[in-house]
Amino acid sequence: MSGLEEQLQKKILVLDGAMGTMLQEYKFSEEDFRGERFKDWPAPLQGNNDLLSITQPKAIATIHRKYFEAGADIVETNTFSATTIAMADYEMEELVDELNYESARLAKEVAVELTKKNPEKPRFVAGAMGPTNKTASMSPDVNDPGFRAISFEELRLAYRQQAKALIKGGVDILLLETVFDTLNAKAALFAIDELKEELALDIPVMVSGTITDASGRTLSGQTAEAFLISVSHIPLVSIGFNCALGAKQLTPHLEVLNRFASSGVSAYPNAGLPNAFGEYDQDAEEMAAEIKEYLEKGLVNILGGCCGTTPKHIKAIADITKDYKPRKIVTPKFSTVL
Repeated sequence: MSGLEEQLQKKILVLDGAMGTMLQEYKFSEEDFRGERFKDWPAPLQGNNDLLSITQPKAIATIHRKYFEAGADIVETNTFSATTIAMADYEMEELVDELNYESARLAKEVAVELTKKNPEKPRFVAGAMGPTNKTASMSPDVNDPGFRAISFEELRLAYRQQAKALIKGGVDILLLETVFDTLNAKAALFAIDELKEELALDIPVMVSGTITDASGRTLSGQTAEAFLISVSHIPLVSIGFNCALGAKQLTPHLEVLNRFASSGVSAYPNAGLPNAFGEYDQDAEEMAAEIKEYLEKGLVNILGGCCGTTPKHIKAIADITKDYKPRKIVTPKFSTVL
């Protein structure tokens, strides 16, 4: 049993908040994104947040530290788009190994430093693996439903490369997050399974999907229950949802996972729903008040924040979480699921 799994049995673990929200405060320019090393790069780089682990490492380390100090047990690496598939937008496919390794190393350094200060509260690093900007199960062309912009095999290779570099950089967990297409996630899980065998390493894996609208389905059309069943062939430390919805809207979908999941359940919703300008207005106290329902119903084992959340939100979540026990992990009594 890993240290993380031991901690999960004792308490609800707190995950960090949004990286993008925090980076917006820095107002980094194109020049800041480029730094000295990439000043002559042929493609525009502003908006490539993952690159900041190389060009602005102090800012990334500071954000990790702020989340840990706010009460987070786990921070995510700054690698949401660090696959060859997503980095093709910036012509930076060749940098994928370095981006993942450096991001993992940065986060791990801060985690080790703060664990040394308070060994009673061990800090963990989750290697963030985003959904990529392609979908394996749907056509991006309405006139050609059979067309696919990416194959399972291409996704497998890209995720394998990312996971291997994250592990090398020192992550404690691999986190597949914001899953909108379960087939993409299955390619990643297949790649991770291969890597575990190759490296003789049993690294914990978390999966977090995203319910895209009021219909209660992922973008590729699955309900919460179908999503859970689709990835249940892999031993997971947790399954849950993040992004797209605020805490209140996520509750019924977490109740489904609570009924059927034989692993931990995670939730890191947005700070409410976006306003007309795409910004998130929900403050820390309001969000914590909505999340209290998860705790009273015993729905979660891991709790954090997604878009719009800051260290203030995470502190409010950590403060309220202390008074509650984690969801009991039991194996549901059924033999066949379809």
